[in-house]
Amino acid sequence: MSMKSYPSSSSSSSRDTGHSSGSSKHSSSSKDKASSSGSSSGSSSCSSSRKKRKRSHADTADAEEEMPGLGGLKATDIQTNSLDVIPSFDAMNLKESLLRGIYAYGFEKPSAIQQRAIKPIVQGRDVIAQSQSGTGKTAVFSIGILQSIDTRVNDVQALALSPTRELAEQTTRVISSLGDFMNARALTCIGGKSLGDDVKKLAQGQGVHVVSGTPGRVYDMLKRHHIDARSVKMLVIDEADEMLNKGFKEQLYDIYRYLPPETQVVLISATLPPEVLDMTLRFMNDPIRVLVKRDEISLEGIRQFFVNVEKEDWKFDTLCDLYDRMTITQAVIFVNTRKKVDWLAAKLKAANFALSAMHGEMPQKEREEVMEKFRSGGSRVLLATDVWGRGIDVQQVSLVINYDLPSSKEFYIHRIGRSGRFGRKGVAINLVTDKDTSALRDLERHYSTRIEEMPANISEFL
Repeated sequence: MSMKSYPSSSSSSSRDTGHSSGSSKHSSSSKDKASSSGSSSGSSSCSSSRKKRKRSHADTADAEEEMPGLGGLKATDIQTNSLDVIPSFDAMNLKESLLRGIYAYGFEKPSAIQQRAIKPIVQGRDVIAQSQSGTGKTAVFSIGILQSIDTRVNDVQALALSPTRELAEQTTRVISSLGDFMNARALTCIGGKSLGDDVKKLAQGQGVHVVSGTPGRVYDMLKRHHIDARSVKMLVIDEADEMLNKGFKEQLYDIYRYLPPETQVVLISATLPPEVLDMTLRFMNDPIRVLVKRDEISLEGIRQFFVNVEKEDWKFDTLCDLYDRMTITQAVIFVNTRKKVDWLAAKLKAANFALSAMHGEMPQKEREEVMEKFRSGGSRVLLATDVWGRGIDVQQVSLVINYDLPSSKEFYIHRIGRSGRFGRKGVAINLVTDKDTSALRDLERHYSTRIEEMPANISEFL
């Protein structure tokens, strides 16, 4: 089996060294495990699949032109036309215990991304999966992980990386719930929590099969050998657009160089900007790409409105007018900065409006308390920055208010995707000043959608 290529940089020699230090050990170790552990159904097809990685040019021979908006990548690099569409979870040939967990969790029929992306992940292929927020992307890689691990082996066999602590904790909850009948054990490794507790739970014999965490803590655990990299079969990078931004890129490569060269890599995100697609070519092995082109990203099921408040100073009064209508549902209000969260929360509380507030610079314990209160329904309105907008799933949210339009077009779908989760109906309301009008039209063009002026009977849509 050939080694995956590494990102070309001045430190390539150190990356090669990092891999070679563990690859020979892993080679013999993994062979021993394969012969003795009786790994889960699908593992033999995984290994054969990973050996046959030559791309078939016949699949896309008639599509040589460059795809617009993909940074020069050609259509021949995007394999999407030969994917099987699996109509039901029963037809995916999953473990019986995993199927029980899927149905117990409340899933009935797989979403479009699940119908297409779960099978290649289970087959051991590297996969890039892009789909709208709220369509079940977390379940895609969670099911893939749970199908691939052998719960009889008490080693960490999969790593799931997330850009925020809250998202990492949510991933752990989903994996634990879906894997409940398998006795699969997942551990959250994030900053702000006791390192000693994580080390204790990862000690031999404790039986942690999956680690879900943020890059800094996971890298630290690998570096200190608390996670045995030789046993890791799959690396999942959730919200890949954010993970591969400048702030996480080097940490991601640091983690990657510790892993065996045959480690399966899965990237999941609602958006995949050109620079991310370009970067995946450097460390993924002939990946299957399940892509939704920019102009095909659907916001169906989410009614989008705007209120022209003309001036920034008039937003607060408009929000107060809307506030009474929010009491029948759970809502999220987004602003762009931490300071604005604090300012707006103080103003709303002074006006006797009840809410919770959260941003990335709050202590971890406080963030967890806010999230738990909102998730349980103890708080009906959450004020937040984009730290909350990426992938946090609270089923009851049906209204999102953008007090500020997002600073990046890509953030828009992450925000409003908090409503209308997984096929449910939702409403998004954008407060715009005269200066925001062109940005609002840009969003309409970018997502090929329509944002209408808010009607007087808005309550009927909630």
